[in-house]
Amino acid sequence: MFAQQVAAAQPLLIGLLLLWSAYGKFAGAEQARRTALPRLVGESRAVPAYRLVGVAEAVIGTALLVPPAWTVEAVAAVALAVGFTGYLVYAKIVVPEASCGCIGTSAKPVGRRAIGRALLLLATALVATTASAGWWSAGPATAVLVLEAAVFVMLSAELDRYWLLPLRRLRVRISHPLAGTATDGVPLAATQRRLLLSPAYRAVDGLLRSDIRDYWDDEDWRFVSYTARYDGRSATAVFAVPHHDSTPESVRVAVVDETSGQTLYRPTVLATA
Repeated sequence: MFAQQVAAAQPLLIGLLLLWSAYGKFAGAEQARRTALPRLVGESRAVPAYRLVGVAEAVIGTALLVPPAWTVEAVAAVALAVGFTGYLVYAKIVVPEASCGCIGTSAKPVGRRAIGRALLLLATALVATTASAGWWSAGPATAVLVLEAAVFVMLSAELDRYWLLPLRRLRVRISHPLAGTATDGVPLAATQRRLLLSPAYRAVDGLLRSDIRDYWDDEDWRFVSYTARYDGRSATAVFAVPHHDSTPESVRVAVVDETSGQTLYRPTVLATA
C-alpha cells in the first residue's frame, strides 16, 4: 500500500522538475550555444532544438500534474529521462568543456552529478509508471518527495551557490582554511605556494581582490577560489591544482560571474616565463 502511494507521488516531483527545467530553457535560450547541441545538431539549430526540448518538458510536466492517464505520461517521462542521460554522456565524452544546459544558466561542464541527476529522474519516472492513482491521493507518502527533492538539489551543480557555497564560507569563517589539510594529506599552504608560482596566477593576478576564500578537493584536483573583479563585474577566480602534477604549468584558472556562474575569462595559453 505504501509503495503504491510512493509511486503515485512521483509525478508531482517529476512534473515540477520538468516545468522548472522548461522555464530555464525559455528564459535563457542563449545558454544552448554553450552546450553540446551546436556539435550535435549544428550551430544554427542549437537554440531551436534547446527550446524544443523545453516545450517537451513543459508538455510532459504539465500532463503529469493533471489527470487522468498517469501511465502514459510516466512512460513519456521515462523516454525523456533516457534521452537526457544519453545526451549528457555524449556531451561529457565528445564535448567535455560544454555546459549541461539542464537547469538555469550555469556554465559548469557536464559532470558525474548531472549524469547522476538524469539517472535519478529516470528511476523516479520508472517508479511512476507503476502508479494506479493520481499524486493527490498519495497521502503521507508525499513526505518521501522531500528527501528525493533534497537529493536532486545536491546533484544540481547549478544550485551550489544557494546552499553549498554558503556552507563552505561558513566553514572558512569558523576555521581558517590555512589550518586545514585535504583528504590526501596535502596542506593548503603547499597548494598555495604552487599556485602563486604558476603562470595561471600571473595571468589573473590583477583581477584578484582577496586572499584564498574557499577550497575543496574533487578526485585528483584541488580547487581554490578568490574574489575577483572582471570588466566591472563581481566575479570568482577558481584555480584547479592537480594533486599528482607538481609543475606550475599544470595549474588552470577560470574567472566566473558571481551571480550566473558564466565563464568570463579563461586563459588558454599560459606562458612559462
